[in-house]
Amino acid sequence: MNIAIIGGGINGVMTAWELCKKNHNVTLYEKKKLMTQTSSKSSKLLHGGLRYLENFEFGLVKEALKDRAWWLKNAPKLTTPLKIYIPIYKNSRRSVWVYKIGLFLYDFLAGKENIGTHKYHNLSSISELCSELKKNELIGGYSYFDGQMDDYKLGSWAASQVKKYKKFTLMENTAIDKMNLNGEIFFDGNKKRYDKVINIAGPWASKILEDNNISSNYKLDLIRGSHIIVNRRSEHGFFLEVPNERRIFFVLPYNKKTLIGTTEERQTIDEKIKPSKKEIKNLINAYNAHFVRSISEEDITEIFSGLRPLIKSASEPNKVTREYAIELNKNLVNVFGGKWTTARQLAKKVASSL
Repeated sequence: MNIAIIGGGINGVMTAWELCKKNHNVTLYEKKKLMTQTSSKSSKLLHGGLRYLENFEFGLVKEALKDRAWWLKNAPKLTTPLKIYIPIYKNSRRSVWVYKIGLFLYDFLAGKENIGTHKYHNLSSISELCSELKKNELIGGYSYFDGQMDDYKLGSWAASQVKKYKKFTLMENTAIDKMNLNGEIFFDGNKKRYDKVINIAGPWASKILEDNNISSNYKLDLIRGSHIIVNRRSEHGFFLEVPNERRIFFVLPYNKKTLIGTTEERQTIDEKIKPSKKEIKNLINAYNAHFVRSISEEDITEIFSGLRPLIKSASEPNKVTREYAIELNKNLVNVFGGKWTTARQLAKKVASSL
């Protein structure tokens, strides 16, 4: 078939790759440059989503862990396993046993493709291993493994694999002006018709439909995730609770500095995607609550935000499902949601749905 893909993030790129492998003619339209929007503004983790187990999203976690192993195996120069510590305090919102059950399930769901087994560390052990942590009310902790990457570089590697196919055409800096259910798209005064058009534009997927008066059974819940990078070398990765909240944030070593994130703030598609002063302050405060050496705004070398295209499902941002959905409507295929790590599995399902 002749297929058009709208959206040059990781899900669009991986879908193009999968369709090319099935010998389809694929044209990918991206209004800016590949991998420069949401897909390059992540927490830089290839992970199953340990915290998604609290929402009973076992299938998604299993799928993500399978793809985590695939990325690590197929792009070893751009990915690496990372040990992450979970310190537990007397006032932690989750008990030692809750973490134990979650980590046991995490390893179990990874199966033979697990990249490292979780381990419990008593107070003496975690204090010695993670001397940078404050010890007030610390009672112990766990360590487990996930993958780490540079999202832009890894996504660009995936795109380079797609570009090897003669049946692939890339249309960067090309915004779609109009589209319909017959497979017709209009851009730059041109009109083209395809057997299938795949709308996989991430946060912009719903807006594209609205602009073209196309109805859908799904609505996106756009949640901004902001990060800061500070000029301090981190020796360990950490999975931490925001003080007095159940929400989780990460502190990760990244390019000889420290990445701290993420936040969860709702916004509209028309608002500028950037961290608010409140988010930056909250990330600094959350970090300082856990670590001996505090940071301030002067330590920040970079700030960035990504807009997660989650499916509307809950009132609290941290409880919104991370599952994705594929909707068929005549010659149009709409994709809603999708995690970075699971882009390959999503692509396979999109290809199978045609």
